[in-house]
Amino acid sequence: MPVPVEHNTREIEDGVVTDLSDRMTYGGYLGLDTLLDSQHPKSDPEHHDELLFIIQHQTTELWLKLVIHELDDARALLAADDLGAALKRIARVKHIQEVLTQQWSVLATLTPTEYAQFRGSLASASGFQSAQYRQVEFALGNKHAKMLQVFESNPADHAALEAELRRPSLYDEFLRHLARRGHAVPAELLERDVTQAHVYTEALVPVFQAIYEDAGRPQGGEDWRAYEACEELVDLEDNFQFWRFRHLRTVTRTIGMKRGTGGSSGVDFLKRALELTFFPELYVVRTRIEG
Repeated sequence: MPVPVEHNTREIEDGVVTDLSDRMTYGGYLGLDTLLDSQHPKSDPEHHDELLFIIQHQTTELWLKLVIHELDDARALLAADDLGAALKRIARVKHIQEVLTQQWSVLATLTPTEYAQFRGSLASASGFQSAQYRQVEFALGNKHAKMLQVFESNPADHAALEAELRRPSLYDEFLRHLARRGHAVPAELLERDVTQAHVYTEALVPVFQAIYEDAGRPQGGEDWRAYEACEELVDLEDNFQFWRFRHLRTVTRTIGMKRGTGGSSGVDFLKRALELTFFPELYVVRTRIEG
């Protein structure tokens, strides 16, 4: 049995800094005064559960900020042919995605009756208007130029999204890396208009088939890292789809078939997002691989 601690307290060690005047503090470093003063419920009288709703979405935006940071660097590293470091960035994004997906279970504790009591306070505010979410979609290849019009009233968001629209996606940079490594990536993909969404290209499938089949040889493939990267990208897309599906199910259980606050059809609109894909050839190749 554990020995009881006298007075059930822990003594502060002599070396612990307690005089924090003129020193960097935990709250100061993290900007907690600003961060913790950024939750402003609109319901009147304030509904108990609106704070949950706000914090859920604010923490999502913080994680999305980090995802963008990691994807930015992953693409720069791929452009420099540092695949190993790029995969480290992608691995971190995958862990963030898991946290984002798990967060839906917290919001799912909000019942339809509870949400209905403050939903009107959102007015036309909607997650559809998340500029960072759109940046992530663009970075992964789901470009959609018409989305920019949603952010015309916010010059900073509009500029960031437009810059992302014109930048090669993670998949674009990976394919360019493979081409420099000697893989026969179709020229039309290396020279494509990167402001357009990537669409399935049959001629790319044999490139991935060769990578996968080479990795499956008894002595191991000559380009194992390329094979590993392919699987990491599949993980990335799977995780993104899990997030989309969990979003869909949370919305379904909370508002049913009501229209979204931003004017969308709600559940039906979210269902159509599940049809979008980032790396279609990496899924098609699975039907082509021979034993």
